[in-house]
Amino acid sequence: MTTSNTGIGEVDPAVRAELARLRESIDNIDAAVVHMLAERFKCTQQVGHLKAEHRLPPADPTREAQQIARLRNLAENANLDPAFAEKLLNFIIAEVIRHHERIADNAVNGASATGE
Repeated sequence: MTTSNTGIGEVDPAVRAELARLRESIDNIDAAVVHMLAERFKCTQQVGHLKAEHRLPPADPTREAQQIARLRNLAENANLDPAFAEKLLNFIIAEVIRHHERIADNAVNGASATGE
């Protein structure tokens, strides 16, 4: 299987087929990642409401550190760069905390608006 070095010329049909197969797999994995993140955020929203109801802080540094260590270990075992996995989890955690802060603010503002 050979390809043109110009990027424009003829590409071996077998190469095109393999590229299409791999891209289809990537698209399926991306869809699964999005759906898994949506499920994760459904759970973290419930955590946010529970924290707000019991006046717990939106962030939990101890839990976050445990999760980062756990994810780094999982990444190493999966031959994924642990630093990349940590960056990804930190991004997700920041978004979760932002959601928890919003939920807590709404709980406080909602309680004051109703006189509670």
